Amino acid sequence: MKKNTKLWIGAGAAALAGTLFLNSRKQAYAPLETVPEVDLEQYEGRWYEIARLPQRFEKGCHCVYAEYSQHPDGYVEVRNACREGGPDGKLDIATGKAFPVEGSHNSKLKVQFFWPFKGDYWILELASDYKYALVGTPDRKSLWILSRTPQLSEDVYERYVQLAAKKDFPVEKLIKTDQSCFAS
Repeated sequence: MKKNTKLWIGAGAAALAGTLFLNSRKQAYAPLETVPEVDLEQYEGRWYEIARLPQRFEKGCHCVYAEYSQHPDGYVEVRNACREGGPDGKLDIATGKAFPVEGSHNSKLKVQFFWPFKGDYWILELASDYKYALVGTPDRKSLWILSRTPQLSEDVYERYVQLAAKKDFPVEKLIKTDQSCFAS
């Protein structure tokens, strides 16, 4: 065998081994199921963040909530708000757009805060009365437990944590959100 052929075979084998190694390190998840359908009119309004997986863009956030409203141009306007550093901190609001994914019956949205980037927002669990929701991403790196009120009963919270665990989310990393500025 020629020296060049041996080099090419060796390089190819090394590349294949490297690719297999890197792919083996990626977490393989079962397909992530969403709710069958979401009525966006019912979903509109304010949702309080009860808990989340750590997110760089939410570091130091307290009293977090999101407001959703349908825009006449066919998308959902998203306004995320948090108090920076504590319940009395400066109110920071980010406005974005959410677009329903075709064929998902509004259970999967693509959210955009900075053009041209869009992120997944999948509604994984939703109370029939639209009082509680579990939202996440298929890579299992983002997860939120949401409620229409700033506080959530411990039994509902635990039920949603268990549902998230069954869907392979790292629930041991959940951070409960400080909602003390909304205390009654």
